[in-house]
Amino acid sequence: MLNVFRSKPKYVTVKSRETEQRKEFPDNLWTRCDHCAQMIYNKELEKEMHVCRCGHHFRLSAMQRLNMIADAESLVPFEALYSLDPLSFPGYGERIAKAQEATGLDDAIWIGRAEVQGYPVVLGVIDFSFIGGSMGSVVGEQLTRGFELAVKERLPVIVFSGGGGGARMHEGIFSLMQMAKTAQAVGRHSRAGLLFISVLTHPTMGGIYASFASLGDIILAEPGALIGFAGPRIVEETTRQKLPPGFQTAEFALEHGMIDKLVKRTEMRSTIARLLKYHSRGDA
Repeated sequence: MLNVFRSKPKYVTVKSRETEQRKEFPDNLWTRCDHCAQMIYNKELEKEMHVCRCGHHFRLSAMQRLNMIADAESLVPFEALYSLDPLSFPGYGERIAKAQEATGLDDAIWIGRAEVQGYPVVLGVIDFSFIGGSMGSVVGEQLTRGFELAVKERLPVIVFSGGGGGARMHEGIFSLMQMAKTAQAVGRHSRAGLLFISVLTHPTMGGIYASFASLGDIILAEPGALIGFAGPRIVEETTRQKLPPGFQTAEFALEHGMIDKLVKRTEMRSTIARLLKYHSRGDA
């Protein structure tokens, strides 16, 4: 009976190192690298164009990418287009509205006129933050209009996959049609003797890779980008074969002749400008 009256043991709360670290690294000041787990000061990360010391390239928004590539005040966007939700897919309209509010974009692509070190181009960037950078009717139509304008005005085209996903399932066959539509637009641009530079960033997959993204006259890629039609897990499960190391990375694609060059983000603007110079009229 005496045990009933004994005082309960007292416990001491010990703060874990992990808790202390969370306080030391507020979300708005520091970012953890997905590759090496290092905490990076955000201002330092911005200065390094969102590339970690380990070489990992963080995903960029369309506007971040545009500010790194295009000349200041040279951006002139095309007229906005909006999806009409052709299949009345449940919740699709709300999802588009949320993506528009979060990104400031009308759809998953920013496209318009721009200059890169003084060279006029049609420039497009797909933003992963807008429904995974998937290609619906609006993205396909905007890209097609971009290539058509480039043919009319004899301009090169530069498109960053920007984390491009596949065809947007919410639009069904209307989305799948954009693969053929954009491929034909690229073909007309090519037959006009004009330059198309396709830049593959993480991840460039599905219908985007299977259409315009893989049809560039020159195909560049950022280090570590995932490139392919289906993801490695899907391929492995379908073929029931063990995939080689690094399968579907940009490095693997370069080794197997699928792209022309790996370009670090810090060198992307100068590399594109040099290519534009080599292919401009009057320069050899």
